[in-house]
Amino acid sequence: MSHPSAPDPELLVAIERYVKATTHGRGRYLRLLTAGIARAEDRGPFLRALVADAREITDRELGILLESHWRPRLAAAWLIGVDRRESFRGLIGELLMESRYVYAGRGYCFALARLGTEEDARLLTAYLDRYLRRPDLVYDQYWAISALLHIDGRTGSTHAERFLVPGGLWDQWSGGQYEPVVPSCFMDELCAVVAAASETGH
Repeated sequence: MSHPSAPDPELLVAIERYVKATTHGRGRYLRLLTAGIARAEDRGPFLRALVADAREITDRELGILLESHWRPRLAAAWLIGVDRRESFRGLIGELLMESRYVYAGRGYCFALARLGTEEDARLLTAYLDRYLRRPDLVYDQYWAISALLHIDGRTGSTHAERFLVPGGLWDQWSGGQYEPVVPSCFMDELCAVVAAASETGH
């Protein structure tokens, strides 16, 4: 497993170029971590740079970032989602299920939501089937259910329905948290903003 401290020139260059890239003094990964791009007043320059980099980064560079720690993985997953690199679907699904690094799963869920097919819904469903049964774990369940709701909304499917029935897995998981959360379609807004930027170039 590669880490930024290791003598790996390719990884270090990719991190500087695609992970630490700054807009208005904030590193890219920090903006992606909080998903604050949807309503941010300065989202234009950030999204333009994100879309440009998503088109420019090579599959090899994405693979290198996905072998590193959570910051490169988060950024790589977003870049995959922005450019809809379907060849990474299987790996993204595996990394989401593994849930090895904190925060990276948010990017995986966004990528699957952007890809938005029945296969992506299946990967999100498998994740929720496993991790909604663990109220002791607060991982990326909130992001996953929003991604699944997004796919359902676009395709007319009902994958999220069984998780959200009263007393179902979502209630069981959320009820075990200190502050229970209500499922949200915030992924719709994130994907809409990114889609608009990708189509118009700004």
